[in-house]
Amino acid sequence: MRILIILAALLGFSCTKKIDLNEKVLNLSVTAEIKGMDPIYANDMYSSNEVARVYEGLLQYHYLKRPYTLVPNLADKMPTVSKDGLTYTFKIKKGVLFHDDAAFHGGIGRELVAADFVYSIKRLADPKLQSLGWWLLQGKLLGLDDWRKKYAEKDKVDYTEAVAGVKALDKYTLQFKLKKSFPQFLYALAMPFTYAVSKEVVAKYGKEFLNHPVGTGAFILPVFTQSNKIIYIKNPKFRDKYYPTDVSEEFNTPYYLADAGKKLPLVEKVVVNIMKEQQPRWLNFGKGRIDVIGIPKDNFEAAVTPDRSLTDDMAKKGITLIKNVALDVTYIAFNHDDPLFKNIYLRRAMSLAYDPHAFNKLFNNDLAMVAQSLVPPGISGYMPSYTNPYVGPKVEEGKKMLAKAGYENGVGLPEIIYDTSSATVNRQMGEFFKKQMAKIGIKIKVVTNPWPQLQEKITKRKVQVFGIAWGADYPDAENFLQLLYGPNRAPGANGSGYDNPEFNRLFEVSSLMQDSPERTALYEKMYRIAAEQVPWIFGVHRQNFILRHGFLKNYVASDFDQGSAQYLNIDLKKKAEILKKL
Repeated sequence: MRILIILAALLGFSCTKKIDLNEKVLNLSVTAEIKGMDPIYANDMYSSNEVARVYEGLLQYHYLKRPYTLVPNLADKMPTVSKDGLTYTFKIKKGVLFHDDAAFHGGIGRELVAADFVYSIKRLADPKLQSLGWWLLQGKLLGLDDWRKKYAEKDKVDYTEAVAGVKALDKYTLQFKLKKSFPQFLYALAMPFTYAVSKEVVAKYGKEFLNHPVGTGAFILPVFTQSNKIIYIKNPKFRDKYYPTDVSEEFNTPYYLADAGKKLPLVEKVVVNIMKEQQPRWLNFGKGRIDVIGIPKDNFEAAVTPDRSLTDDMAKKGITLIKNVALDVTYIAFNHDDPLFKNIYLRRAMSLAYDPHAFNKLFNNDLAMVAQSLVPPGISGYMPSYTNPYVGPKVEEGKKMLAKAGYENGVGLPEIIYDTSSATVNRQMGEFFKKQMAKIGIKIKVVTNPWPQLQEKITKRKVQVFGIAWGADYPDAENFLQLLYGPNRAPGANGSGYDNPEFNRLFEVSSLMQDSPERTALYEKMYRIAAEQVPWIFGVHRQNFILRHGFLKNYVASDFDQGSAQYLNIDLKKKAEILKKL
């Protein structure tokens, strides 16, 4: 099968037009289909990154500062906050225009105003739309939950009804009122779920709105179609936004500052190639048709030496190696609605049988860190000295635990279905899990799905066990802990449906607290509960090894990639030189 894939890719090169060196085009690749371009459904990395090329929010992360720092985007400046910490008032930038579209009078995009954010937040809460991001603001804004509840039983939702928690005080002034302290609130305003959309565009396209993205962002996508390529063009009316001049020390180099002060975006087009299989991505990168790539596991030794530096062959081609410790966790989740997984001894048995160390060697070149619970290193709440007693491989203990569960040697236990995405590496991970469980007598059936369909099955609770990963939405342990908070069950972020009263109580208390040793202590208690109750089988915290071509300028590895394309640039002269070496 691999030979066929490689052959297809090579044939693709032979019949593809010569690379155009007259226009700055950013060529990227993603590994899964994009399910649509509506911000309120952008609950995965792939969709949120694409949404952020077109749409924008009040805030964003500074492109060249670490630790991650929030800065104004569509907001004119950071908000004023009341003494009790419950009222946030923003001024909106003046003169920001939506993209031209037939939805507007004369086809000309109108100015963004504060009311657009009020409308967009209400869309997020609209019970008829079943947003996948409602969990983010649920219980947070004054009157918003009541508004949602009121219209859940009515035929039509009234967006004109005032909600105390989100108001336009005038054309350019937006005010939020919180029900209670929410220390992560500003992070929420940098996430695609809260990006600004226009009611005219939503009204014109109706159910097809997800295929007609019209935002204020640096790039325009006239129509989204489920194809293997998404082509964005530079927004000719993009506001005056400039490449940063104030940077953290590690970015104070000519590579990152050559474009300082220049108007964004810096490229004319962004081409996103959807390539689910590793080898076509690798071959396209090798030919200079993709500008940056995470190194596929099967090609790691071709790019990286045993001491984890770049090979001479890659260096001669002008390629650079970038290492980035990701704020993420991989895991295999149980559907806790399934009566089978109410049995904690079964969950523990499966975790004991599973070998995350072997998984790390096979799928991460032994570079990731085996996870003991759900919070990754680098943020408070992570416990570096903690060892999870149920992390394998402990096959004999797993067998004993399975017998304690009532299924000695697997007798009487029905075949368990494991769902994953249809990419080759994910299928391989599924087969790995199947072999691990067979060691203690558990039978697994692996089912593969296109990425959007897998997400839909998780949301609708139509899975038994599924393999997945979570990357941080914002740099706080709360964003990982909320994955196991009972009220966040699907369609919220808690796809497993885990619901533990003590965990919930601790989460609710800590979610009201500012960063402090007391809050960290509560995070650590939840970390232990998550480890010892085994709501998931924990995998790894990954480290990214990324290659970029020498003609790609300003590239930064980030856990929060949304909107990054506007900062990237292509050196066409250098690209012409490098292509001769490839």
